[in-house]
Amino acid sequence: MSDHNSNPKLERKLGPLMLWGLGVGYVISGMYFGWNLGLEQGGTLGLAVATTFIIIMYLAFTFSYTEMACAIPRAGGAFDYAHKAGGKDLGFFAGLAQNIEFIFAPPAIAFAIGAYLNFLIPSLSIMSIAIVAYVIFTTINIYGIEAAAKFELFVTILAVLGLVLFFFTAAPEFKVENLSKNALPNGWQGAFAAIPFAIWFFLAIEGVANVAEETINPQKNILVGFGSALLTLITLCILTFTFSVGVDGWETVVYQAGSGEASDSPLSLALSHFLGENTIMFKIIGFIGLFGLIASFHGIILASGRATYEFGRVRFAPAFLGKISPRFKTPANALIVNSLIGIVALFTGKTGEIITIACFGALSLYILSMISVIRLRRNFPEMERPFRVPLYPITPIIALIIATIAFIAVTIYNPILALIYFGILLVSYIWFKLTHKDRSH
Repeated sequence: MSDHNSNPKLERKLGPLMLWGLGVGYVISGMYFGWNLGLEQGGTLGLAVATTFIIIMYLAFTFSYTEMACAIPRAGGAFDYAHKAGGKDLGFFAGLAQNIEFIFAPPAIAFAIGAYLNFLIPSLSIMSIAIVAYVIFTTINIYGIEAAAKFELFVTILAVLGLVLFFFTAAPEFKVENLSKNALPNGWQGAFAAIPFAIWFFLAIEGVANVAEETINPQKNILVGFGSALLTLITLCILTFTFSVGVDGWETVVYQAGSGEASDSPLSLALSHFLGENTIMFKIIGFIGLFGLIASFHGIILASGRATYEFGRVRFAPAFLGKISPRFKTPANALIVNSLIGIVALFTGKTGEIITIACFGALSLYILSMISVIRLRRNFPEMERPFRVPLYPITPIIALIIATIAFIAVTIYNPILALIYFGILLVSYIWFKLTHKDRSH
């Protein structure tokens, strides 16, 4: 018999400004690193086309997802929506995909934090910095949601200001002709290969829904938080892409000069072509870039704790994950376990591969969530929906089609990683079927 009703509860502390901070913060590291690896695949035009379709997908997805988040304001997000829409199995796969996305995105960001600090202070070890980052920000998240969200808002505002500073610094050097240099190096197939990196511009914005149980008046504020965050991110994405590449062509924001190796610091590379690495402005923007990475790292750890907590709370994962810390009123067990998995992932692969695994989880979540929107409308027409997605059913269907095409493309271009992802799903599902059946007796 579950005892979760007698457990401490999550506390409602978050208003619309903090939700905006979380929504932008989850994602903003995607402006500072990672996206430029898509230029290697698709060039300027290929990544631009991929990003345009992904922006359309995120607009359609976010409005559809918000309908469910306002109607079912629970910490499990996609898991809770899919569970109500299609039962245990659909809920399990949506929840697992969400956990994979939120657990695998932070290691890539932690590695980038290490690379950024190593770039500024070469004597520091990348891996050591990444592990220390996990310890510090998991501790902040355990301490309390209000402190975590206030910290997130602070570093997010700093990170946005850093991008604005970059735009003003790069603008005088911008030339339109640089956007057409070798614009489609691998043909149109490069646009498909660039999809995971276009997704990285927006990956994890749906984490706003996972703090619904900690939001004041979630039926109203979730919509405000989601909408304002997405509008901010689309604007930043377009400006970051255009100004970075417009300085001296796409190859100069992918490859480290002289080494030919792909870089995790595209904005620093762009600036180095006209500022030089020893100028004050170069160092200031590089330092602020670190806050962009910290905002996403800290924010996704926060969301992942809620997603894993809900999975444990309903016994779809080990029950100890579904416990709230009596002292801090946060899902401490889930946060600690997720961080341990993330630290292990740090040792297993390159940034690009970890990003791709996170994208598999995200795209699965988007596909299953859009199916859930449609099923909930059909099966529960009387459910109270404080917000209804515009142009239903066209909007969720657009998101579903683009997400499905993107999933197929990512699978084709990353067959080994696809096998690893499907292997995780299969093993987890077998474990779930064997253990959940026993618990239901």
